[in-house]
Amino acid sequence: MQQLQSIEQFEQLKNEKTMFVFSADWCPDCTFIDPFMPEIEEKFSAFTFVKVDRDDFINVCASLDVFGIPSFVAFDGGEEIGRYVNRDRKTQKQIETFIEKLV
Repeated sequence: MQQLQSIEQFEQLKNEKTMFVFSADWCPDCTFIDPFMPEIEEKFSAFTFVKVDRDDFINVCASLDVFGIPSFVAFDGGEEIGRYVNRDRKTQKQIETFIEKLV
């Protein structure tokens, strides 16, 4: 999964079919999803998955009301098309069920 590098990149990726995955290295629930995220990315290849480090992009998190991690926010054509935002631990099945509703 690619890592978000800049606000400019975020603005550009919002115009594509992108799933932003908000996370942090220190978050145990975020590291819990790491092992199965490659499988999810492969299964839902219509999306570009981009990891957003909450600490590096706190302003992006605030602008999208992402206050719990891990969280997922999907964009397509500059519009938000879905969000799975809370601070709960997420299972692979829960994440896949969320994404299935968007494709």
